[in-house]
Amino acid sequence: MSNRPRDDISAAPCSPDLHDERRRDVFAFLREDGRHHTAQITAPGADWLASASTHPRSTLALWESRPSAPFVVPCGGGVFDVVNVPAMFGRRMLDRLWSEGPGSGPVAYHRGRTLLFAAPGTAQRLPSLLEWEEWGGAVPPLLCHGTGDAITVPPLAPVPAGGAGPRWVVAPDTRHPWLPGPEVLLWACVRAARTTSAATVRISIFPPADQGAKVYDVSRRR
Repeated sequence: MSNRPRDDISAAPCSPDLHDERRRDVFAFLREDGRHHTAQITAPGADWLASASTHPRSTLALWESRPSAPFVVPCGGGVFDVVNVPAMFGRRMLDRLWSEGPGSGPVAYHRGRTLLFAAPGTAQRLPSLLEWEEWGGAVPPLLCHGTGDAITVPPLAPVPAGGAGPRWVVAPDTRHPWLPGPEVLLWACVRAARTTSAATVRISIFPPADQGAKVYDVSRRR
C-alpha cells in the first residue's frame, strides 16, 4: 500500500458530484465513436498518471482545466520509472518488444526521444545491467528517470495530426498497466543494438573492382 498522503479535502475545489460531472465532460470525446484509441489516453490512464503525484485529485483537476496542454508528472514513488532513449533506437526497441517479446507499457514521444514507462526501480538497475553485460558501448546513452525526477507527458486532448509537442505512441488506458522491468528492457536494448549493428555492416563475396581493368562488350559474342 502506498505511503503517499491523501489529498487534503480543502484542495478539491468542487463537490464529488460536480467533479464526476466534469470528468464525464472532459473524457466524452474518447467515447464518441466507441473505438479504442491506442495513442489516446483514457480516464483510467489519467488516474494512473496522476497517482504518481502527491495530490492526485488536485492534479487531475488541474489537467482537466487545461486538456490541450502537456503536463509534468513525477517519476518513481512506487508508480513508474521512465527510460528515455533516442527516437530511432526506441522504435527498434518497440519492434523487438512487440514482435518477439512481451509487449510494452505506455510509451510517449517528445523532442526526438522515446519515453518508455517501466516498473519502479528500472532507472537504477538498467544502466548497471547494461554495463555488467558489456553492452553499454553499443547502446546509445539512456536517460533513466526515477525517484526525484519528472517528465513531460502529452495532453489529455488528442494531439492534431502533425502537431508539435509530446504525443502518445502507446497511451495508458487502465488504472494498473503492465510495465516492463529492467531485465525486459535490457533484452530489448541488446536486440535493438544488434539490429543497428547489422544494418551498418555490409559484407560482399566479390573482391573490390579493379579500376584499371579493361572492360569488353560480350553482348554480341557468338
